[in-house]
Amino acid sequence: MASAVKRLLGLGDREVKSDEITVDPLTNRPTHLWSKMKVKQKVKKVEALDPNTPIADDKLRCVCISDTHAQIEHRNLAIPPGDVLIHAGDITNVGMPKELIQFNDYLGTQPHRYKVVIAGNHDLTMDDDMVMHQADYLRNFFRVDVGAVRKSLQEMGVSKPRDLLSNCTYLEDAYVIICGVKVYGSPWQPEFGGWGFNLPRGERCLEKWNMIPDDTDILITHGPPIGHGDSCFDGQKAGCVELLNTIQKRVKPKFHVFGHIHEGYGITTDDVTTYINASTCTLRYKPDHPPIVFDFPLPDGHTKDEAIGQIVSCRPIEDHVNNGSENTDMECDTVEPDRDSDECSDNVVFQ
Repeated sequence: MASAVKRLLGLGDREVKSDEITVDPLTNRPTHLWSKMKVKQKVKKVEALDPNTPIADDKLRCVCISDTHAQIEHRNLAIPPGDVLIHAGDITNVGMPKELIQFNDYLGTQPHRYKVVIAGNHDLTMDDDMVMHQADYLRNFFRVDVGAVRKSLQEMGVSKPRDLLSNCTYLEDAYVIICGVKVYGSPWQPEFGGWGFNLPRGERCLEKWNMIPDDTDILITHGPPIGHGDSCFDGQKAGCVELLNTIQKRVKPKFHVFGHIHEGYGITTDDVTTYINASTCTLRYKPDHPPIVFDFPLPDGHTKDEAIGQIVSCRPIEDHVNNGSENTDMECDTVEPDRDSDECSDNVVFQ
């Protein structure tokens, strides 16, 4: 299958490197770009797996939610049973500690053995760069007082908002191995309303996607790729073309879970990757979309009895070679899944 896809893309049987994926000239015009791309793209709707299907011993049952916006903690949202609960970001409305604590307590009531969470654009205080450099903006536009957040965190004995998520594995440009399955998570998305984890389309987004390991099995991002689950209510496309190119030309994960565009909820496939927009909330922020489940076959030699692996945090490194040209590569640091550790590199500390 992989070889056939490479031939269709004109790549032969060689591996595609991250530096071979370039910024599309129309990256800043995603709706227009998709009108040109779609004639050569395969986008097929997929029926969701019935959550009442018996859970097999040789498959990981993954349950996907996203964009819950502090709406599920006190509502009777039925979360199907499974092995892995995945949340693709927008846990909160603006990232206040109280919202994160309520979500963490809610996670603690769920029976899934493994729980994997990323942040989204609404989880403002989890965006370290925004907290460090845009405190006035956060206060003026979102009524988020960084000083008050800092004080609240200190009173609770933690240094960062993400430390409040003790009942899950939090991923930010990092991966974890679950029963032999590599799961990578990233919160970034192209600029969208001036919220958190926003990046300009093009090179800045591609730098983040270049950190995704080639052998990722399940990819979790907050934002969608162009063409899959990214249609806004007005027909405009919000997805990232560089993300789609990274998925189709290099990584080829079996599943890609995301949210962000509530009205894009649903499942599609290009016959290589299954794309899941798991947004729980509707366009009107009502948590009416049911969780989406899928099964991932366990790799040979692995069982569900295994402990979750270490979190491996990935970041770009720059190597200046030849005539001063700049090559971007990736390095990964293995860190213990310890919420008190600051070893995940450039995280701001609220002190």
